[in-house]
Amino acid sequence: MALHIIKLCVGAENIADLAHWQRRVSESRRLAGQKALPTCETRNTPKRAQEILAGGSLFWVIKGLITVRQSIVDIETLNAGGAPVCVLELDPALVRVESTPKRPFQGWRYLEAHEAPQDLHSRADIAKDSAAKAAQAAPTPAALRKALLDAGVW
Repeated sequence: MALHIIKLCVGAENIADLAHWQRRVSESRRLAGQKALPTCETRNTPKRAQEILAGGSLFWVIKGLITVRQSIVDIETLNAGGAPVCVLELDPALVRVESTPKRPFQGWRYLEAHEAPQDLHSRADIAKDSAAKAAQAAPTPAALRKALLDAGVW
């Protein structure tokens, strides 16, 4: 089983903010002649890097909820001005996961595969499931349904 990392996404209000920030990082890396991948820098390099690179992801906590993940492509430790810096290179695809509450913490933590939130289904699957549920229960107002789908919680 893959080992994951969980980290707070400080400063982002939502997944769109994270995506915008990562596009800027990718573009600046491309202009600097580096791989045009989004990255996340941390102070500490994971000691279990090989387990993470065997299919692990970075799960982002945004506003107290684990909402999205990205596959970790590579882990590098660089020397930036005399201090080591760990750079996590990430797949650009942001995969929405079941929203799961998470209390604040500093740095990053390991996240075992059995503790990780499940990926959400595609929007088509969500819409189909929503239609089936609506046939069984009172209808959800369209505006509320759209807001919940956009937020990735339904």
